[in-house]
Amino acid sequence: MANYCMVVDLHKCAGCGACAITCKNENNVEDGFYWSNYIHKTTGRFPNVRYEFIPTLCNHCEDAPCVKVCPVGAMYKDPNGLTLHNPDRCIGCRNCMVADPYGVIYFNDKKPHQRWQSSDAVMEELTGTGREITEKTGTPTPYYNPEREKTYAGVRPKGVVEKCTFCDHRIKEGRKPYCVESCPAGARIFGDLDDPDSEVNKLLGKHSHFQLRSDLGTKPKVFYIREF
Repeated sequence: MANYCMVVDLHKCAGCGACAITCKNENNVEDGFYWSNYIHKTTGRFPNVRYEFIPTLCNHCEDAPCVKVCPVGAMYKDPNGLTLHNPDRCIGCRNCMVADPYGVIYFNDKKPHQRWQSSDAVMEELTGTGREITEKTGTPTPYYNPEREKTYAGVRPKGVVEKCTFCDHRIKEGRKPYCVESCPAGARIFGDLDDPDSEVNKLLGKHSHFQLRSDLGTKPKVFYIREF
């Protein structure tokens, strides 16, 4: 089996945020939830200013603390090393959120995408309501992606957690995670960490790299190369 990981080339990353936007579309992610996100900060004083932009997502850690603390096995590791979640088993205890050092797990405390069930129009008699639009499209949201349903609930129900899955539904079909495919700068590289000839291993062998919170011993499988 493959042991999937991701390499992010910070020299190529343009900080455009396309990864975060396309992730939401691919996975029907609720407003305010960020399976794909980023850290950005500016330090120094003009003209000596340093700007940092680091894309973030679930690290699919080899020694995932969220898996360890789940009392019902809803958060688990699959044979390909992905950290996945079974909403049918989830009891909504949120232990995984407490244990997660990266802040990438979110809890549905209400039914997602409620604004698309609203009967309020932005402009009365001029614009349609959210409910009218979804009724006409026959989907939970106008931009709904039914492909997400292949391995996971298309829209996660109230009372469960959710997070990045490395687009496991695409991986099963031999495709790359959508954030990788949609990055206009080609800054994300996805592959098998156990294959010495994979592109990810070639990059990790060629460049120095770091992982977020590697000091915690979670063995994250998102690597960053060519730091500024």
